[in-house]
Amino acid sequence: MPAETPNPFVAFRRELHRFPELSGQEFATRQRIRAFVSAFRPDRMTDVAQTGLLLQYGTDSHGPITLIRADIDALPIQEVNAFAHKSQTEGVSHKCGHDGHAAILARLAAHLAEKPVRQGRVYLLFQPAEETGQGAPAVLNDPAFADLRPDRVFALHNLPGFPVGTIVCKPGPFTSAVQSLIVTFRGRVSHSAEPEKGVNPAFLMANFILKSRQFTTTDPRSDDFALITPVFTTLGEKSYGISAGYGEVHLTLRTRTSQKMERLTSQLLTTLSILSVGTGIGIETAITEVFYANQNHPDAFAEIRDRAHQLGFAFTEKPEPFKWGEDFGLFTQHHPGAMFGIGNGENSPALHNDDYDFNDDLIEPAARLFLALLDRHQA
Repeated sequence: MPAETPNPFVAFRRELHRFPELSGQEFATRQRIRAFVSAFRPDRMTDVAQTGLLLQYGTDSHGPITLIRADIDALPIQEVNAFAHKSQTEGVSHKCGHDGHAAILARLAAHLAEKPVRQGRVYLLFQPAEETGQGAPAVLNDPAFADLRPDRVFALHNLPGFPVGTIVCKPGPFTSAVQSLIVTFRGRVSHSAEPEKGVNPAFLMANFILKSRQFTTTDPRSDDFALITPVFTTLGEKSYGISAGYGEVHLTLRTRTSQKMERLTSQLLTTLSILSVGTGIGIETAITEVFYANQNHPDAFAEIRDRAHQLGFAFTEKPEPFKWGEDFGLFTQHHPGAMFGIGNGENSPALHNDDYDFNDDLIEPAARLFLALLDRHQA
């Protein structure tokens, strides 16, 4: 019997998996995507956000404008899998499934080549740097994106722990607001036998970390959900005759909404200010890796639910948002739309685990759901 012809979209996904690139470095990834999707005849292809790619289908300037986004960056994780498409880049791998998200968008491009956009325009965005939260603002601030003003924006994320192909969504916040707070403490070094002649920030750092716990509400079902996770600290040097004079505390914060994130951050900074009074320790703070909550518009949620049912897909309305962040949230802060999830398998390793892999069986149904959402706006 002749050998079975491999699915080109699965092969494309696995090619991306073999050659992952970190956030902001996706130059070769973009070239691979460009080479593959060129066969699907977009009306226009535009480089965006330094390492991203924007495809346009349709040229009608008066009809609806829909944006569908997939992320394309990988993570600094050493892969432990031994399959044929394992990462060829030491210490870097696609452990969040962005290779699969890109393959879904490529499959959608193929559908649009076969079924041209009749009204308005459709934009397919292959977005870089999602993992650092820098990709979405880079796209929104790119002059090439400035005049798009989409009427609807959609995105998905694969979901380990859910049955394969199950669509998961909810109105309102779908993913949490997430950001990291960096606090530096500048005192003065001294001999460890004479700590009174220096200013050691250790006890202030410890007090701040302990005090921060009073602002946590860890129940994921609560509207006041707030999670504060210490992720990194440093203090002084490994020199036992020296009392430390410098330290850092890094916290990652998670809340249900971006408004609650502002309140939590304010509470932490106020506490820090009160604790540091009279200590002689200089305090500097910085915010990094900001992810706005994905705010699913009720109409966009209803479209996803209805189209999933129409296609015969299993559908689950999640009662509370996911605790992880996703930078597509910045798009939903500016444009009505929604993000949904699709089950990667109940026994799938979790996202960001070193043995995770995207389930190729999701490529076709996810692309079909996106196509159905576009058909809704073409009606």
